[in-house]
Amino acid sequence: MDKKLMAATAAAMVATGKGLLAADESSATVAKRFAGVNVENTEPNRRAYRDLLFTTPGIGDCISGVILFDETIRQNSLAGEAFPKLLERQGIIPGIKVDGGAKDLPAHPGETVTEGLDGLRGRLADYFKLGARFAKWRAVITIGKDMPSWGCVEANAHALARYSALCQEANIVPIVEPEVLIDGDHTIERCFEVSEATLRATFQACYSQRVSAEHMILKASMVISGKSCAAQAPEAQVAAMTVECLKRSVPAALPGVVFLSGGQSDEKSAMHLSLMNRNHGSDLPWPLTYSYSRALHQTALKAWSGRQENWAAAQSVFAHRARMCSLASRGEYDYDAEKKAA
Repeated sequence: MDKKLMAATAAAMVATGKGLLAADESSATVAKRFAGVNVENTEPNRRAYRDLLFTTPGIGDCISGVILFDETIRQNSLAGEAFPKLLERQGIIPGIKVDGGAKDLPAHPGETVTEGLDGLRGRLADYFKLGARFAKWRAVITIGKDMPSWGCVEANAHALARYSALCQEANIVPIVEPEVLIDGDHTIERCFEVSEATLRATFQACYSQRVSAEHMILKASMVISGKSCAAQAPEAQVAAMTVECLKRSVPAALPGVVFLSGGQSDEKSAMHLSLMNRNHGSDLPWPLTYSYSRALHQTALKAWSGRQENWAAAQSVFAHRARMCSLASRGEYDYDAEKKAA
C-alpha cells in the first residue's frame, strides 16, 4: 500500500478553495437529465457534455478532482485527448465511481443495499492504469416508517468498508458516501439521529476491515429537514447540527469531508456549506468542502441544451457555480455574492 501517494491524493482533493465535481451519473441518470432539456441520450452527446465541463477555462482553480463514470474514463475529448489526461493537465485528479447501484435489500421492504464488490479488485487495478486515483461508493439510507432498519445500515456500512479496503490495496483513495436521503417529512432532529447512527456504523465497519482513516474521504449528506417537512430548519441550524453530527461520529484522522448537495438548490447547498465553514470551521479537525453534481452543473446543462452555439455561455454558467462553491468552502459565500457575480 503506497500511503505516501494516497496521502498526497487525499490532501489535494480537499485543498483550500477547491472541491470535487461529481460527473459520474450513469447513462440512465443522464437520460433523465437530458430529457429535461430535450437532448437525446447518445454516447456522442454524453461525451460532448462532459467535454464542455472539463474544458471550461480556469476550472482547475475551483475543482480538485472529478468523479467519472466507467464510460467517461474511457472516452476522449472532442479534441482527441483522453479525459483523464485532459483533467490531469489542468491539475485535476481523475476519480471513478465503482459501485453497482442500490438494489432491493431482501426482507427489508423499501430499503436498499449497494452492490458491486464482486470483481472489484480487478476493476480497481484497471481504473488505476486508466488514471483514477480516488473512487466513490454510494450507499442509500431512507428515513421513513420503521426505517432505516439496523439491518440496512449494517449491510451498507459493511459494503462501504469492504470497498474501502480494496481501494486502499490498489493505492486508490476511497470516498465513502452513506447518503441519508432528503426525501420524506422527517424533522431535522430525526435526520440528525439517523445520520449519526449511519456514520458511526460506517466507521466502525471500516475499523473492523482495517481501513486506514488517514487515507479515505467522507462524502456526507447534510443534516437537514425532509423536503416534505412542514417546518424547515433555518440555514444556521442546518450548519450547526451537521457539524455537531460530524464531530460526534467522524474520526479526526480523516483528511477531509466533502458534501453532496442531495437535492438542495444551488444557492442553498452553497449557503449551508459556507455557514459551516464561517461559523464552525476553526473548531474542526478536517476541512469541509463540496462534491456536488446537480448543484454544480445542472444550470450549465440547461444553458447548453445540446446546442453548439450555447457552448461558451454554458461554460460561463458552470464556471460561476464553481466559483460560488469555492467561496462556500472558504466560508465566504452569501446571497449577495450571487448578485455581484451575476
